[in-house]
Amino acid sequence: MKLSEIPKEELELMGYDDLAFLILQDENKKIKINELFKKVCTILNLSDQEFENRIADFFEILTTDKRFTMLEDGYWDLKDKHSEKVIIDEDEDFMEETEEEEEIEEEENIFKEEEEDSSTDEDLKDLVVIDGDEEEENL
Repeated sequence: MKLSEIPKEELELMGYDDLAFLILQDENKKIKINELFKKVCTILNLSDQEFENRIADFFEILTTDKRFTMLEDGYWDLKDKHSEKVIIDEDEDFMEETEEEEEIEEEENIFKEEEEDSSTDEDLKDLVVIDGDEEEENL
């Protein structure tokens, strides 16, 4: 739905995020945050003082709303217009973590081998399993 098609009364009931969404959708271009919030303030008839007092809240709203994405140089746009590039960086930190994980696994294997070697059938030959009923009869 276009911004111009929505009655003013309904626009005044909308949140900053919904208005920003409609503005970006209508204009179909990226907009700097100050300009975007000025347009929101114009729709809501907010003063310059209210603009200054609420711009930080508006920024927080945009950063937490998954419909928006922040671009370079302070521009904002709708997220669905931009693809995200995933860059896999195999830097030293990743390699260090991998080496640490390998060392931990080696240590765990050392302990497991020792445990397996220490328990032999010779140690268990004198053990007897007694049923609970048998134990009561022997008492």
